[in-house]
Amino acid sequence: MSIENRLEQLGIKIPHVPPRFNFVPGVQIGELLFISGATPEIDGVMQQPGRLGADIDIETGQKLARLAALNCLGEMQMALGSLDRVQRIVRVMGYVRSAEDFGDQPLVINGASDLLVEVFGEAGRHARAALGTSELPSGAAVELEMIVQVKS
Repeated sequence: MSIENRLEQLGIKIPHVPPRFNFVPGVQIGELLFISGATPEIDGVMQQPGRLGADIDIETGQKLARLAALNCLGEMQMALGSLDRVQRIVRVMGYVRSAEDFGDQPLVINGASDLLVEVFGEAGRHARAALGTSELPSGAAVELEMIVQVKS
């Protein structure tokens, strides 16, 4: 089954996310595609800005990580033309805007990881980093970057 059909079956719509700044959504070097950072925005509007462990609970953070992952998929689609060209999700780098002493970044980024496995199956399982930070662009609670292996 194609990824496009899988998305339709799951009821998932991939957003079109044009960059608002001076960068491209992804750069392909050989069979690797490096996806630019994506935050949980809808139509350019940041969703639920704040800090995990202060303003935002883990469950909401997971939903925001899922949305950021959807935006990454939108960047992949723009860069590749079709998500069917994705061979494997290689690595996800997740940044979580965290309150002092918040240490559950991995639980938050699971929202993104779960989506990738839901969409790509075993090819969605990836290496990952989940890091806490004090600030992210526009007050975002989460930002994701990805490295993807592309079918030749």
